[in-house]
Amino acid sequence: MTTFTPEDFGFTLLEDGTSVQDVIDQKIDTLRAEESKEAFFVADLGEVVRRYQLWVREIPRVTPFYAVKCNDSPPIVKTLAALGAGFDCASKCEMEQVTSIGVDPSRIIFSHTIKPPTYLKYATSLGIQKMTFDNEAELVKIAQCCENPKLVLRITVDDTHSMFSMSTKFGAKLETCPALLKRAQELGLDVIGVSFHVGSYCMDPVSYTKAIENAKGIFDLAATIGYKMTFLDLGGGYPGFDIPDVLHFKQMAVEINLALDKYFPVSSEVQIISEPGRYFPSTAYTLAVNVVSKRVDIKKFSDDNDDGAKEKIVNYFVNDGIHSSFRFVIFHDTYVLPSAQKKSKPGECVYPSTIFGQTCDGHDLIVEEYNLPDIQVGQWMIFNHMGAYSVTTATNFNGFPMPKTNFVMTPILWKQLQEISAKAGQDRLKLCCLNADLDSVCTVMPGPTRKWRAKGGEGK
Repeated sequence: MTTFTPEDFGFTLLEDGTSVQDVIDQKIDTLRAEESKEAFFVADLGEVVRRYQLWVREIPRVTPFYAVKCNDSPPIVKTLAALGAGFDCASKCEMEQVTSIGVDPSRIIFSHTIKPPTYLKYATSLGIQKMTFDNEAELVKIAQCCENPKLVLRITVDDTHSMFSMSTKFGAKLETCPALLKRAQELGLDVIGVSFHVGSYCMDPVSYTKAIENAKGIFDLAATIGYKMTFLDLGGGYPGFDIPDVLHFKQMAVEINLALDKYFPVSSEVQIISEPGRYFPSTAYTLAVNVVSKRVDIKKFSDDNDDGAKEKIVNYFVNDGIHSSFRFVIFHDTYVLPSAQKKSKPGECVYPSTIFGQTCDGHDLIVEEYNLPDIQVGQWMIFNHMGAYSVTTATNFNGFPMPKTNFVMTPILWKQLQEISAKAGQDRLKLCCLNADLDSVCTVMPGPTRKWRAKGGEGK
């Protein structure tokens, strides 16, 4: 994929000096003229290019295999394919999507540890060999369904410092690994390496160090059984954006590099990959929603008399919600970043604001008690960093349409994408590190969270 056009990716090439906010404003003007107010995304594919360059600069020994489940939009997948990323696929549809755009099977890992026989046979038909396992039943199925698979043993690791735990459902406990490796050997299967996942939204970079150390222990164990492992998969857990004093990608990178140098030095000749998901598309997507209705409540702080302190609480109802683009917020207290599309005036009052979604579900609550200026019905709100687990988990619940996405890219990042795609090996890595603007990528101050679930069972 070295010769392509914006049309091949499905995006619009921006004019010099045009920003994403300019695109949003223009789109809103167009909708107003059409008497339409449907919510919509603007996705800047240049952000994906910059995130890839930052990854290569900070963790040069680790090849990213993008987790397609995070955002399977074709322009996202095609951009990462052109950059040289690999892909973490979990289903037949994901494998089909990635191979259909020309990605070589060697750049794909079938990473779901639980696989139907039909999916195993399909992977084999495509030439996909790398796949994970964590139990004996999967080994038996793989032996029956696949030709010359290259297996990766997924182990459990400490994921207590992450928002999403993975170890309850996935991964072999360390004490079970000797028996699993011996069973694989009995079945004539080639186990090439180890994988793990420290959990999604990992808050402690040291989690990677401990997991890499555990993986080295399995490498040593496998050697005593007769396996020479050459493959290490660091899984996911990387932030989609940096939050001061909470999440920082560079801190993770430093910890990972030190651990790899200690346990898997370059001389070990081990191929190292990882499975970032939200890291790539999060900051690329901006969502614009329309205020369909509002209700103003007055909260009294004292019931002793009518002169008690009062506060204005504004409830907004917008045309998107937790059953569509915001479905990810129901799983944990995720940061969402609302703002008014209309520029605030200096000194303009702000009010505690709660934003509800569009459905008949009483739990369709996006964010609670966040200070916003007074926004009128018919005006627009903007949500930044909406690219992860928004489009892939959205539904048409209650019959409401899902927002459409407008993909864009700046000429500078488009040129960089073409240059990187045209190169291979070390030349590609050097090109990725030439962008001096990488340090300005995606650092945000903490935003509000959805508090509904924390209130005495109201979100049950």
